[in-house]
Amino acid sequence: MAPSRYVGILALVAGCLLPSGVRALWPIPHTLETGTTALTVSPFFYFDVQVEGAPLDLYEAVSQAQFYLANDKLGRLVVGRGANDTTALVGANTLSTLTLSLMSGATAEPIASEAVKPLGTRSEEYTLTIPADGSAATLVANSTLGLYRGLTTFNQLFYYYGGVTYTLLAPIAITDTPAYPFRGFALDTARNYYPVSDILRTLDAMSWVKINTFHWHITDSQSFPLEVAQYPELAINGAYSPQEVYTPSDVQYIVQYAGARGIDVLLEVDTPGHTSIIAATYPDYVACFDETPWSTYANEPPAGQLRFALPEVVNFTASLLADIASTVPSSYFSTGGDELNVPCYTNDYPTQLQLNSTNTTLNDALNTFTLATHGALIAEGKTPVVWEEMVLDWNITLSNETIVMVWISSEDALAVAERGFRLVQAPSNYFYLDCGAGAWLGDDPTGNSWCDPFKTWSESYTFDPLANLTEAQYELVLGGEQCLWSEQSGPENLDPIVWPRAASSAEIFWSAQQPTGAPLNVTEALPRLQDLRFRMVQRGLKPIPLQPYWCAIRPDACDLTA
Repeated sequence: MAPSRYVGILALVAGCLLPSGVRALWPIPHTLETGTTALTVSPFFYFDVQVEGAPLDLYEAVSQAQFYLANDKLGRLVVGRGANDTTALVGANTLSTLTLSLMSGATAEPIASEAVKPLGTRSEEYTLTIPADGSAATLVANSTLGLYRGLTTFNQLFYYYGGVTYTLLAPIAITDTPAYPFRGFALDTARNYYPVSDILRTLDAMSWVKINTFHWHITDSQSFPLEVAQYPELAINGAYSPQEVYTPSDVQYIVQYAGARGIDVLLEVDTPGHTSIIAATYPDYVACFDETPWSTYANEPPAGQLRFALPEVVNFTASLLADIASTVPSSYFSTGGDELNVPCYTNDYPTQLQLNSTNTTLNDALNTFTLATHGALIAEGKTPVVWEEMVLDWNITLSNETIVMVWISSEDALAVAERGFRLVQAPSNYFYLDCGAGAWLGDDPTGNSWCDPFKTWSESYTFDPLANLTEAQYELVLGGEQCLWSEQSGPENLDPIVWPRAASSAEIFWSAQQPTGAPLNVTEALPRLQDLRFRMVQRGLKPIPLQPYWCAIRPDACDLTA
């Protein structure tokens, strides 16, 4: 094909490029020093855990690291895949041990406990040192979570050829810490169902790039697959089938699995919109249920929203959210609040009767509903999370601690910050992974998705989390996430639609800049992302190729200016 007409804007200046040997590292560490000495890994290499009272999940993390070290067997992405390295490896020193320890005074809590601490209180920093002489490498952190992050980096440093695992960069010294406390990935499991195994595999991949929040959009208008102890009929009547549900034991296993990988599970039960399916169990609680044409009453079918003006619906929703929130350890819980359709209520007799009899506006009723539902969550020790409309469209009274997710446009972050709320950057114009797949609605000849075009990793990678904000507002930005809404996704295409694209935001919000202080840029990043993508393949994932293989093993050869 001919070069794209957009190709000119992708010809970015490389800036301060990193040594070619660190093309394995993603996200790039905060500080990094490397040498030019070859170092092989002993066949008898072991991790020496010098942590008093080390928790079980730290030992599990070490076993996981040992497995990856032995089984990645990733050849360097150069012509010959490492065949030309054999000369340098002759007589090279051998690394036999990595010693793990905590800083003096640090307490050895489980990784899973560290992962769910409030944002700003989690300790993810670590220091990793690998001498060139074969003496023990060291990994030191203030927490077991920091040790886990360091193990992830350690596993990215080594290549394999001809039965030898090695690096050409010794000595190596890394001091690392995240730029932002929130680094997420959001998955919608309601439009289409994902088996637990797919979620677990995704959590593994998230951990490899130090993503620390799984934003689980678990219910929506189309299905309610979550089994709730106090309200079992919701899943009985609302799941696609009895097999397509998440049982309490499923949720607990996913939460435990995520926690052991340093990932907090942020559940979202979207209300009062995106709730049509609740009418299958509580028909009196939902306005404009299945009304047609649906496009008048909802952003996508089927129409139907909670009658939030009714006291019984307020009480039900508060009880439902509290019941769900009480089962998960996260400090946060999302109530959504996006895409609320006003016409749905305009001609809804029960809603209008309630509003008129109490001399209340729809906005006032939504405020009352939100105060009650958020109050129930706060009583469970949870900090509420909402989408931006609750602040920008409805001006709802929210706790000062509420976290606001910006999704409609990156331009909206300023308006949220001006209201003083902490925010998470998830703008559709950069971070929506479902965009560009074409129209999914029937009888739509345009063939386009609402958020076209496809969000390439490189476009996402240019995102500036602090754009348009004042320096005083920078501290309000907690981080960001990429999102997969599942109208056109399921287990069949989960890996390639998410990976390695979701790694772009992982680096933006962990690294923020190169170790040299230079800005992140696509030209420098591409060879490292290639390396990550090939390592993911070695670990059983099916990420989409970024380029032809010819380009992948010839770093920079396919740059526009090469």
